[in-house]
Amino acid sequence: MKSVVVTGASTGIGWGCTKVLVAKGFHVFGSVRKQADADRLSKEFGAAFTPLIFDVTDGAAIKAGAQAAAAKLNGETLAGLVNNAGIAVSGPLLHIEPSELSFQLEVNVVGQLAVTQAFAPLLGASPGAKVTNPGRIVMMSSVGGKVASPFVGPYSASKFALEGLSESLRRELMIYGVDVILIAPGAVATPIWDKADAVDVNRFSNTPFAKPIGAVRAYMLKIGKAGFPPEKIGETVHEALTSPNPKTRYVVTPQPLMNWMGVNLPKRFMDQQMAKRLGLEKAKT
Repeated sequence: MKSVVVTGASTGIGWGCTKVLVAKGFHVFGSVRKQADADRLSKEFGAAFTPLIFDVTDGAAIKAGAQAAAAKLNGETLAGLVNNAGIAVSGPLLHIEPSELSFQLEVNVVGQLAVTQAFAPLLGASPGAKVTNPGRIVMMSSVGGKVASPFVGPYSASKFALEGLSESLRRELMIYGVDVILIAPGAVATPIWDKADAVDVNRFSNTPFAKPIGAVRAYMLKIGKAGFPPEKIGETVHEALTSPNPKTRYVVTPQPLMNWMGVNLPKRFMDQQMAKRLGLEKAKT
């Protein structure tokens, strides 16, 4: 049985990936932060699931998780590492605390590298390793890793950074035969939208951004709740891990035209369209 590590497995995309991979015959080592989630997922997925309890910002806990996985693998190689764990910080960039941006990058970028470094030897990426079939690394980016929207600057910054980090890593790890593949989901129906609904935007109520923030928030909640089920992303992850010729980047979005426009149309044109729709045009004097 092939084994895969999936970080952030407790809910959302991580849970969807775990569900699909277990159904496809993989053993999944799923990282969670709480024992209650470890117990719940173990009950749900049975012997095909092994919980690893760590936060991606806790280096010592990550290394302990890698050691636990190595012990269970007993010399076998991981087929894959799915770096999925992440958070989303929102707000106008002129008014968020710099520490909020730092935390966003710590989780979504630095944490991904820390996990990759800890588990890379189990994929076959270590000096002297003699592995016939090295594992693959899947990085969970976003359509926001190529197209940045207003008021999710920290999140988009982290995903843009992850895209660059992944491209460099893919080229570096060719020496070990370990591939690095990006998945860029659009809207996915996950509990993250419930968290977005609970975000307090009142701290921005005395800024010119109050009304546009409300418009963006309402729009994102609408498309999020109507997004793809997380299993859809899981199916793409399975393809990335098993295809003989995987793409370097998969875009999985229920709004492909909007994504195409954001990537391909002139940036100034898209700026103007967003400004009109959201009320971000400069007031005439």
